[in-house]
Amino acid sequence: MVTDHQHIASAFDRDLESAQAMVMKMGGLVEEAIRGAAKSLKSRDVELAEKVRKADRQIDELEELINTTCATILALRQPAASDLRTVLSVMKIAGNLERIGDYAKNIAKRTEVLVHMQPIEGTSSAVKRMTTEVASMLSDALDAYIRRDASVADAVRHRDLEVDQMYNALFREFLTFMMEDPRNITACMHLHFIAKNIERMGDHVTSIADQVIYLSTGELPEDDRPKSNTEIYTPDAGDGSDEADE
Repeated sequence: MVTDHQHIASAFDRDLESAQAMVMKMGGLVEEAIRGAAKSLKSRDVELAEKVRKADRQIDELEELINTTCATILALRQPAASDLRTVLSVMKIAGNLERIGDYAKNIAKRTEVLVHMQPIEGTSSAVKRMTTEVASMLSDALDAYIRRDASVADAVRHRDLEVDQMYNALFREFLTFMMEDPRNITACMHLHFIAKNIERMGDHVTSIADQVIYLSTGELPEDDRPKSNTEIYTPDAGDGSDEADE
């Protein structure tokens, strides 16, 4: 005879598996958005940029569905401590993925402006390298989540230093181009905002890695990850203020 407790446990398992499956689907869509945004910038492909922008709606909808599912679990299933940790981490990971998707959308939006300007030699390739590294970090962080691998997650956290260093190098390049020719200023400003968005993506990926470590060990990392100074120039480049625009 199946008891009420067994019914509750079975329903909990189904809900939690559903939420985690949606997180992985969301992660795949975000990876696709990052790579699509970088490709559209390098190839000056307006159609691809528009596709990235429109696809962000699906990412947002998945986050809402994940949060609804997790809220149901918390309200009705009364998860034990270890399961509660999983539910809370799922919500935080989904939130970080949603923000990364927003940054990819912003890159696509600025690409649609940059295609009408004179290209800045070499910068799109440098931005793409930076984006490729962040996409690789995200892929590894999600893989670590599936396998609950704290060591891989910790390696992801430390790789963010390289992203910060790429950003700083790009910022100096943009300054040089602007000083050499004032006609480059507008394009370089857009490119700087893009680079800053990618740097912020890296920060959100490290937050996902933190949650993987929390899931695996029961504790958040105590040590501060290596962090290069990215506050050379701090306008509203990465604050997400235009993320709601369609």
